[in-house]
Amino acid sequence: MNLSIAIPDSTLQDESTLLHKTKKVSIIARSCAIFKVNQIFIYKDKGENRNDSILLSTLLKYLETPQYFRKQLFPKSQLLNYAGVLQPLNIPNHLVTSNKKLIQKDDLRDGLIINHKGKKFVDIGINRLVPYFGKVKPGTRIAVKIIKAQPEFTIKEIPREDVRDYWGYKVKERGNLFSILSAWSGKIILTSKKGKVFTTHNMEKFVNTHDSMLLVFGTTNKGIHEILGENIKKIQNSRIYNFFPNQSTQTVRLEEAILGVLSIINSYNHTKS
Repeated sequence: MNLSIAIPDSTLQDESTLLHKTKKVSIIARSCAIFKVNQIFIYKDKGENRNDSILLSTLLKYLETPQYFRKQLFPKSQLLNYAGVLQPLNIPNHLVTSNKKLIQKDDLRDGLIINHKGKKFVDIGINRLVPYFGKVKPGTRIAVKIIKAQPEFTIKEIPREDVRDYWGYKVKERGNLFSILSAWSGKIILTSKKGKVFTTHNMEKFVNTHDSMLLVFGTTNKGIHEILGENIKKIQNSRIYNFFPNQSTQTVRLEEAILGVLSIINSYNHTKS
């Protein structure tokens, strides 16, 4: 199943310090990486949280970027003051060696196109630039296959969709939630304690393992019904489910909800595959 999630730009408003906000983003990013989320949509919650929204987006993108070219894409910034507490994702495109002797033909890597002395090269994290002859602009990330290894490296650019391993998530900042849901072409699950209790039986009638699925989460102060209002009736191919029946806490924090819902969906997918 191709999984995406939608979260509000007010995700961090219940944290009072930059340190705690940073830690919260780290938990969310790790949860998305564990369960192979492909896209994270950030929707606007009345546009009142611009600073937090920028922080949320920046840290999610920073964590998803391979360590070997982070400095080139993320210059020094106050937003990264606590980057040291971010837990690494350790996904396949991050767990690659910088030892040129260990790189083999047909290995896949993430690369960053850069301009050096008027020519284009790709940084693939081996302390050596590899010539690039494609049309993509400098500053762009691409997936590459090693065509020839030591001593003269050559690469072939490949579509990210052709990579079988999980290759990280994309972060997309959008407008209000209804606009995201209206444009989504797959199935949608709206998470809410007012929804039907989630069961594998009702899931089987709604979705199969090959569908694209968008999991939608509410804000700190408002649930899905409050956010969407009457528009909730206009959303096609959607269901409203409660994943935490009989909860003892007054609320379920967003980072807890994301981890819990993704875990439940993953268990369902596993039993179906």
